Formats: sequence, C-alpha cells, structure tokens
Amino acid sequence: MLSQFAERACGGRDRIFTPLVVLKAFLFQVLSQDGSCKRAVARVLSERLQSGQSANSINTGPYCKARQRLPRAPLENAVRESGQTLHQRAPSAWGWRGHRVVLADGTTALMPDTLDNQREFPQQGNQQPGLGFPIVRIVALISLGAGAVLDYALGPYQGKGSGESSLFSTLLHTLQPGDLLLADRYYCTYAIMALLVHHGVQGLFQKHAQRKPHWHRGERLGAKDHLIKWAKPPRKPVWMSAQDYLKLPPTLTIRELAVNGIVYVTTLSNPKRYPRRALAEHYRSRWTIELDLRSIKTDMAMERLRCKSPERVRKEIAAHLLAYNLVRANLNRAAQCFEKIPRQLSFKSALQLLNNAASQLLLLSGKALQAFATALLQAMALSPIGRQKRLPQPRAVKRRPKPYPLLTRPRHAAC
Repeated sequence: MLSQFAERACGGRDRIFTPLVVLKAFLFQVLSQDGSCKRAVARVLSERLQSGQSANSINTGPYCKARQRLPRAPLENAVRESGQTLHQRAPSAWGWRGHRVVLADGTTALMPDTLDNQREFPQQGNQQPGLGFPIVRIVALISLGAGAVLDYALGPYQGKGSGESSLFSTLLHTLQPGDLLLADRYYCTYAIMALLVHHGVQGLFQKHAQRKPHWHRGERLGAKDHLIKWAKPPRKPVWMSAQDYLKLPPTLTIRELAVNGIVYVTTLSNPKRYPRRALAEHYRSRWTIELDLRSIKTDMAMERLRCKSPERVRKEIAAHLLAYNLVRANLNRAAQCFEKIPRQLSFKSALQLLNNAASQLLLLSGKALQAFATALLQAMALSPIGRQKRLPQPRAVKRRPKPYPLLTRPRHAAC
C-alpha cells in the first residue's frame, strides 16, 4: 500500500522529513486528540531520539512544507486499496446471505474561511460573506462487514452536479458483481437502479414517502410484496450524459415490499431466498454508516478541517480516511484472532488503545513486541459494543449551546 511513498523516499537528497516520515507523522496527527502540527513534529523527534538519530528542530515549518510536497494521488489510492483489500478478504460470515454488503451515504465537513477554500467549496448561500465557513460534501462507500472505507468522492455543497447522487455516480465502478448496496431513499432512482443492474450489483433501499406504491399492479409475491415495472423517466439526471441515458433500458423490473408501514425497493426478486421481513430487518444495518461517519467526524475530529487551501484539505481528508482504515484493519485482525465480529467491537476503544500504545511500540522488538501486539489485539476483542435495536430518535440535542450571540457581520468589522 505504501510502495509509492517508499519509491519517492528513495530518491532525492537526504532529509529528515522524507515522504514516509511525513506520512507517519500525518497519520499520527489526525489520530491524536488535538490534531496539531506541533504534536506531529514532537512525535518525529521522539522516534529519532529513541532510534539513536540526531534531534530534529521542534519548529513546525519544515514539517508543514514537507506535508505540502506530499503527493495527493498515492494518499487517496492508499485509502481505496486498503479499504477494498479489507472488504475482499472479509470472511463470508461477515456478509449477508452470500453477499458482501456495501453502505453508501453522504456527509459534510467545514474548513477555515479563506479565499481559496471559498472558491473551491463555497459556503452555504443563505450565509452572508464573512459569516460562514466553506463546506465540502463527502460521499463514501463503506463495507458493512469490514467497516473500511472503499472509496469516496468530494464536491462543493451547492451547485449543479454537487448532490449526493452526482458524487455517488463517480463511485459506481468500485462496486463489484455480487455486492449488495444499502442506501437511503435519495439513492432510489431509476438511473442508479439501472446502473446497479447493469454492473451485476444488488440494491436495497427505502422508498421515498412521496412515491406511493400500487399493490394491485405487477406480479404478486405475497402480502404487500410484488414485482413491478418502472418506466424510464423522460428527463435524465444532471450527472448523466444524454448518450449514456439513452443506453438505459426503457423499463426495469423492481421488487417493492412493505413491513410495518415502511416501503422498501430492491433488486433481490426471489421471495423464498430473500423473505420480506428478512430484507426489512437487514435494511436496519444501513444505519451503521451513520455511526461510521460520526466516528470519523467526532472521534477523529474531521468535522472541522484545519487546512487553508483546497489541495491541503483534500490531503487532510484522505489522511483521516486512511487512518480510519488502519484502525479498522486492526479491529478486523483482532476479530479474526479471537473469533469475534468486527461490527460488535468498539471502534473508539480501539482508537484509544492504539493512541496510548503507539509510544510503547517504539521501545519493543522481537518477542516482546509480538507479545505486546497480541495483548493489544486481545484488548480490542474484549471491548464489545451493545447490540440494541435503534429506536426512532428526535432530531434535537439535549446540550444547550454556549451563551454567546452569533456574529452578524465579519469579525474584522465587529472589532
């Protein structure tokens, strides 16, 4: 995974902050509590002193310049390669009825208010200039079994072609035949369903509430369970070209079913192999991606990015997702060693264990290092999470905000 960085590290003049050193410091930075550059440089200093090398300067300037030189493409490829490797190597027991399950959803992140960031990722239109923050939309594919990020796409929050469906269309090539995609109602469109069928990928979605089912039509499979033909809409989606839209079939045979008043849409048409209630129960797993995105944004502090240029922002997001996949890789290894299910182990606990153990790993070698790593994996396996079924929750918060008024004009004008 890191071969491209190793190749870049071999050439050029000898310096302290080689690409591999910068990458390790960058990953440590996004995994740390405060995420500061000073902590990353202190980490490099600690490693050099423990290995008998000369001390580097504690000044963060050389590290920041080296991080700016770090190539973005290998960093993004490392995210995809690590996630897809974990997804492909996941045991069949982590899947569902012979399918590897993939989750799709979108989220957002804020960044510092600079001119470059505003040009690339403008703030929301209802905010006055100088009072908002640039915002980026992120759409990710996450493996349900392995928990790793398979692929992701970035774009502005507003504007033509910036919606979740548009960004998701750039990720379709990541899905493999036999995969089962779980996503919310906004992905349940004719174009997306047709492309999934074309690629041999199955899908399970909740149907939009405004689209009423007609149970008396189509081929009846059971109570509130039937096969129905969807006709291709006359208008194409904004993210698809007219030529590609013409290639889609004029009709699609889709299965609609309802359980407890909720209507689902799927391409899994066999009612014996995929019973109605089993599909509805499995769709509850879609909420897992919401928890994964919360872990990335809250536990790993990606909700508010730090970089002041779009290129650095993209690197920062890639570093967060790569670090997330590395933590998931350790969780998967712990699950396999101690016969557990990764989704039943605590991600936050694993993150805390790795942060606390990072300094100790530098002091060990040989059998002592192997014994310490085994004990660390065992500790991860002994950190289960609850398996309660999620009840409907209100979209409200209990904690009150701080009693400070909001700015009504730019800060420099308010001073």
